[in-house]
Amino acid sequence: MKTISRLFVLLLLTGIVLAQEPGRGLTPMEGRPEAPGFTLLDLDGETHHLADYRGKVVIVNFWATWCPPCRAEMPSMQRAWEKLRDQGVVMLGIDVGEDEETVFQFLADYPVEFPLLLDRDSRVIDAWGVRGLPTTFVVDPEGRLVYRAVGSRKWDSPRRLLEAVLALRQ
Repeated sequence: MKTISRLFVLLLLTGIVLAQEPGRGLTPMEGRPEAPGFTLLDLDGETHHLADYRGKVVIVNFWATWCPPCRAEMPSMQRAWEKLRDQGVVMLGIDVGEDEETVFQFLADYPVEFPLLLDRDSRVIDAWGVRGLPTTFVVDPEGRLVYRAVGSRKWDSPRRLLEAVLALRQ
């Protein structure tokens, strides 16, 4: 019941985010707090720990299949991933509150190559303080949250994202 309540609140907040203008870019995170760690399974049953990516820039996107702006954003995230993966950047999509079958069905229409992880009980989304979907974070190589984007973005021309990410690698 607690997960259903959280998902309802996220759905409500997602509607609020939808009313905002998409594509406004990245917002710097004040104080660069430590990114909350997590251990999640991907769709193949492989375990992913955020700590495994220490030393790399990590883009973490929280999303759900029922979220219209998430669905609209996912193809452009894949295109951004195609541009960023050769730059040593990691992209992780964290689906909130759904099972493998639901996500597999989604992938039939929206194929992606970056890892999709499952936050079935919403513990990770709670730890990260996400208030609406989609929400994307950029984690620096030291494991600190440096940027956040709340709401759908057009990642097709990730110039600002690429510039920001490459600056973190130096």
